[in-house]
Amino acid sequence: MSVTEKQFTAKGGEFLIKETPSQAVFTPEEWTEEQKMIAQTCKDFLQQEIYPRLDEIDNVKGNPELMPSLMDKSGELGLLGTSVPEEYGGFGMDFNTSMLVAEVIGAGHSFAVALSAHTGIGTLPILYYGNAEQKKKYLPKLATGEWKASYCLTEPDSGSDANSGKTKAVLSDDKKHYIVNGQKMWITNGGFADVFIVFAKIDDDKNLSAFIIEKEFGGITMNEEEAKMGIKGSSTRQVFFNDCKVPVENMLSERENGFKIAVNILNIGRIKLAASTIGASKGVIGQAAQYANERKQFGTSIANFGAIKHKLAEMTARTFASESAAYRAGQNIDDAFNEMIASGMDQAEAKLKSVEEFAIECAILKVHGSETLDYVVDEGVQIYGGMGFSADAPMDRAYRDARINRIFEGTNEINRMLTIDMLLKRALKGKLDLMTPAMNVQKELTSIPDFGAQEDTALFAKEKKVLSNLKKAGLMISGAAVQKFMQKLSNEQEILMNLADMLIEVYAAESAMLRTEKLISLKGEEACKQQIAMTQLYMHRAVEVAQKAGKEAIYAFAEGDEQRMMLLGLKRFTKIEPANLKEIRRTIADHISAKQAYEF
Repeated sequence: MSVTEKQFTAKGGEFLIKETPSQAVFTPEEWTEEQKMIAQTCKDFLQQEIYPRLDEIDNVKGNPELMPSLMDKSGELGLLGTSVPEEYGGFGMDFNTSMLVAEVIGAGHSFAVALSAHTGIGTLPILYYGNAEQKKKYLPKLATGEWKASYCLTEPDSGSDANSGKTKAVLSDDKKHYIVNGQKMWITNGGFADVFIVFAKIDDDKNLSAFIIEKEFGGITMNEEEAKMGIKGSSTRQVFFNDCKVPVENMLSERENGFKIAVNILNIGRIKLAASTIGASKGVIGQAAQYANERKQFGTSIANFGAIKHKLAEMTARTFASESAAYRAGQNIDDAFNEMIASGMDQAEAKLKSVEEFAIECAILKVHGSETLDYVVDEGVQIYGGMGFSADAPMDRAYRDARINRIFEGTNEINRMLTIDMLLKRALKGKLDLMTPAMNVQKELTSIPDFGAQEDTALFAKEKKVLSNLKKAGLMISGAAVQKFMQKLSNEQEILMNLADMLIEVYAAESAMLRTEKLISLKGEEACKQQIAMTQLYMHRAVEVAQKAGKEAIYAFAEGDEQRMMLLGLKRFTKIEPANLKEIRRTIADHISAKQAYEF
């Protein structure tokens, strides 16, 4: 390990103001043999148990026992206990390995939703917030799949504003039970769950409390399975609690700590969802490449047409960036966890705090991954042409199943606003020094550019300059917006989303570049031609998005000389050298067509 790597410690959100050395990031090319075996187990399970039965799985009303039986089989393979410590019957894998499982299973359509809900938002609240007795009772059965888990937060009038839920819990006269009454909706795994993590307010409390409720407690009824646009095989029910008697010892954590539990578990859900979308994107790219090779028009495979190459290349480059960013953040979480454990922190608390530290990145990844997948499936349909619109071809299910991801785990609009909100709050608390670099950008704007500076010829020197400038553009506009609106900036949702778009693209582009730079140091440039091409292509996309988002933000609040100065600054900070993107795309597409799969 280099001196640079030893000295570098990533902090959440700090990528905006601090350069990350490439040797400090984890790349998917570094998986161990054991991790590759775990991934292969997941792939084999999908091939043998899921793909041959996709139509059956989607008929959830006609086959209500099928999904639970598939969950049982995955439990036998250990896929439900990846994050559960060994002492409770799980495997106690690190965070990035659990991300890998989420990624591979992410290509499994409705099954991926069921498994992720069980292992994530269904199990983790008990793992991270349960007391010793609760963990001992529930975790072993959840790790094997003997009991299936569900998570009950959303209500008819309580979606993004989760803390406004109306479900009530009242202490019984003998003080032995809480009597829970209320309605929850969009409950994944609701139809077959044995255990429900339920959020309710006790009496007139301001904040939610959380409870572990077993189906056997009684007082639980459900509506029929929801008819949905996609993920049709995922059990989604409305759940009603009617005088449900919950033992007082089944309160999770402390009274009124439910909202904090919900927020922290959703952070984990967001980055795990990003991993799932990467797996789904890779699956669609492989299918689209295969079809493009098989489909003949005008006497040749459509894979040879420039328009198809354009699509395959863009699908691949965006997935590469998303993948690079996800495992970069996953390793940051693992590193933070190890540091916290070394300092003497309790293991469960360290798990929570390490993810909380990178909550900004979790929100970024959720948005980027879900929107990348939406782009990939849309272009997948287009590559299939008329067959893409047919229910007999795979793009139909892929297209419909992808759409929910922009709504799951907090809508992408909420996550965009959270990204900037969390960043600014950390700055106000002194955890991130945004002020100094923002002031330096202001000084740079009024200075004369050094046109005589000697050009750096080092690898990715130009790309690093582009990224540095994109960060300056984000700091310039966010700093001006904060000065303009102060505490009322939270009301300017359009501007917040513009700023978030700039931030998201910086993180994704930088992650792709760092991954490629590290690979080159290990394998040499010749072996990394595809990664270099994808990085270059994505860098141009990042600049285009930043230009558009930056202009919209500036137009929204600046006028006169201030506006002219900021637009000049944006132009200065979003420069990138021209490149033959057509040839770059063809390089990527030819590789994908030859492999007929995403293989990096």
